[in-house]
Amino acid sequence: MSRTIRLRERTLEPPPGRPLVMGIVNAGPDSFSDAVRLRTLDAQVAHALGLVADGADIVDVGGESGVTYTPPTTPEVEIERVVPLVERLAGEGVAVSVDTWKAPVAEAALIAGAAMINDTSGLADLRLAELCAASGAALVVMHTRAAPKQERFADYAGDVVADVVAFLAERCAAARTAGVADEQLVLDPGPDFSKTPAETVAVLHGIDRIAALGRPLLLAVSRKYFVGAITGRPPAERLAGTLAAVGWAADAGAAIVRVHDVAAVADFLRVRAVLSGEDDMPSFDGDDDALKWIRARPPRG
Repeated sequence: MSRTIRLRERTLEPPPGRPLVMGIVNAGPDSFSDAVRLRTLDAQVAHALGLVADGADIVDVGGESGVTYTPPTTPEVEIERVVPLVERLAGEGVAVSVDTWKAPVAEAALIAGAAMINDTSGLADLRLAELCAASGAALVVMHTRAAPKQERFADYAGDVVADVVAFLAERCAAARTAGVADEQLVLDPGPDFSKTPAETVAVLHGIDRIAALGRPLLLAVSRKYFVGAITGRPPAERLAGTLAAVGWAADAGAAIVRVHDVAAVADFLRVRAVLSGEDDMPSFDGDDDALKWIRARPPRG
């Protein structure tokens, strides 16, 4: 499996076991997992730059959630939400991905400086592939058997992994025909998209069959329904489950993990790399008592 990913003028090649961290910035009002809404552009920019400071390699900007209990957003509204944020972040040198399935939004985002289009529709509109081909931006092709913003659990005839492999192979072939180069293609098996939690787990168990398609894998495991089904916890309490899934994803060869809790995931991967011997022990301030213990607060006078 190739790990080279081209995002316009830059090329990334994450080493095995050390996936790139994609941080999530929701510019829309209906994400299932956001406890705090970022209602102004300045707040969104500050949050995104904070994610980069915490260790995000890519920032994924979305103007519409994939939840099925709200209707689709018009392209015009989504562009208003997304483009100013992309412009600001690209101006700061951030590698920006845009989570959209709408060609007008993708086109406007690419003009604004986006380096990746994260299409959760399974490339329902080949215009997105044509836009990425023309710009050199990366294209994430995700497996789903549901139309965007619609809940549907398909009949996989007992082999959901085979369906994922066949679907992604066909969609990648269509993208290549539209002019997308191999190094621009990233595959997402679509955890929870048109899949029950058990089917999502089955897909992850069969990840080697998907990796055999030869392109880098993006695994969006953060706070997902399958994590909640395993742990019995709501989205805001799924960090431990998410970290377990991220560790599994790193072992499975994922090139990118898409997460909300960037600082925690970056720390997890950093400690993991040192303990495995992949990284050396970093230098640190041995006189910093805050690294040793929590100082007791002085009594109130």
